[in-house]
Amino acid sequence: MIVDAHCHAGLGDVMPDPLGDERPDAALHRYAARARRAGIDHTLLMAPPSDDYPAANRRVARIVAADPRRWTGVVFVGTRADAGRIGAMVTTAVDAWRFRAVKVHWRDGPMTDEVARVADARALPVVHDPGGDVDQVAHFATRWPDVAWVIPHLSSFADDWRAQTRFADLLVRLPNVHTDTSGVRYVDVLLDAVRRAGAHKVLLGTDGPYLHPAAELAKVRALPLAREDLALVLAGNVRRLVAAVRRTPATTPLPV
Repeated sequence: MIVDAHCHAGLGDVMPDPLGDERPDAALHRYAARARRAGIDHTLLMAPPSDDYPAANRRVARIVAADPRRWTGVVFVGTRADAGRIGAMVTTAVDAWRFRAVKVHWRDGPMTDEVARVADARALPVVHDPGGDVDQVAHFATRWPDVAWVIPHLSSFADDWRAQTRFADLLVRLPNVHTDTSGVRYVDVLLDAVRRAGAHKVLLGTDGPYLHPAAELAKVRALPLAREDLALVLAGNVRRLVAAVRRTPATTPLPV
């Protein structure tokens, strides 16, 4: 089984569709077809960066509800705009929509104890893109040792190899810090991180629909990993991290 741990439900506010296709689901449809051809069986799906995460999460919930065998939801929160209501957003997402992780992006504000507290209570992995701020990751991962922190792109989508190599040291040192492979172009930096920290700390991610899932998967397959280690990266690790999420009986209906 192959599980993509990092995909967005469209392009959102980040960029227009490069093909000029204004249909709201066009980019996700392209991703889904490419992922299917590449052999990706299941995908963790989150909203794209947005100025309205409650609405964006509802859209993701509708997609997941329509095909739960294909998608698992991740609740996206903005630490500034959603401050004070993150617990309520996560409760709805986890209990009513069966989401299994929470996402925070640097553009929406730095990580906060509010997010970490909610994640800790629910045993939710936190997918945190810190924009290369490795010190922020170290602070919260140390402060909240029972939270599983998944840091995409080895901490920097901007190809900041200095940040990525510093983050690799953190990946080795802290047992609750993980990474995904999405958008990492310096393959030797990725390989060094896997070798030093262990394959159990690394998840396949594609950052679809921005990046091509087949290309991101091929990059991982090209790593000189033992069969059992490759299986961990391709599915085992993400399945383990989302398995422990604590839910209570749903009190909110699925979105319509």
